[in-house]
Amino acid sequence: MSNVQQLRSGLWQIDTHFLGLPGIIASYLLAGNGEVALVDTGPSTTIEALLAGVHAAGFALTDVTHLLLTHIHLDHAGASGSLTQRLPNATVYVHEIGAPHLMDPTKLIASAERIYGAEMERLWGTIEPVPAERIKTMRDNDVLAVAGRRLNIVYAPGHATHQVAFHDPATAEIFCGDAAGVRLQGVDYVRPPTPPPELNLEDWSATIDRLLALNPRVLYLAHFGPTTDAPRHFTALRQRLYAWGELVLAAMRAGKDEEGIREELINRSLPELQQVTSNPDDLRRYEIATNYRMTVQGYMRYYRKVHPELLDQKQAQ
Repeated sequence: MSNVQQLRSGLWQIDTHFLGLPGIIASYLLAGNGEVALVDTGPSTTIEALLAGVHAAGFALTDVTHLLLTHIHLDHAGASGSLTQRLPNATVYVHEIGAPHLMDPTKLIASAERIYGAEMERLWGTIEPVPAERIKTMRDNDVLAVAGRRLNIVYAPGHATHQVAFHDPATAEIFCGDAAGVRLQGVDYVRPPTPPPELNLEDWSATIDRLLALNPRVLYLAHFGPTTDAPRHFTALRQRLYAWGELVLAAMRAGKDEEGIREELINRSLPELQQVTSNPDDLRRYEIATNYRMTVQGYMRYYRKVHPELLDQKQAQ
């Protein structure tokens, strides 16, 4: 069974089959005017599935001209360095904040190791640097002429300071990265991915406002697939983003440790998810896409770093 789905003319979705499972990490292939672009690369552990998808869509590896990264987290960009060795004509496009960490991924790897520990190799594989001469940086309001499209670059912090979304005003489509959260295909549930160290609720809420103001017809999620009801989707994302934050904040004020907060979040959120799917595979795939431990760590760091005053119960009263 092919891992590629043509969504419309010049646009394919490639399922990278992360950890051998479908519907967790997507890359999008854009083609036109003699160019081929991949929006996000996935991790190094899924390179062969990604490249098989390029072939299945009808293209050679030498046809790929652009790697468009929404941000540099390993599930979105971990394969970038390795792919520059396999895709000789591809240039990597990344926000200017993220570019240094692609050229020298030492800090990026160290940050991920604090979250994933001994699971790093199994999840993400080898993280190779991207040669400086293969990188072009982006910033807010830049416009890229790529694969027959003109893509507006929308700076989209909140999940990460180095995140952008790619907006095609001609088709009212947005390739969101993680700015639109996690919603797996066939499951009506939006889950906020909130890893450390850069979660910022205020920035993310402003990003949601900005993306909604573009009146998108389709959102293309990395986790996973297209959704056509942007107002409802973003409303659910913002509500859960803040509701989970309030739960974590209250638990921190009560003196609970990370494990206690994680258990409390699971007890609160798992029944919500089980109301919309009873399939154990769906529950597993949501946890792989954005796990509870990472979620709690992101909120805890956010409150300690951005709003330490909220942790003082007396001031909060």
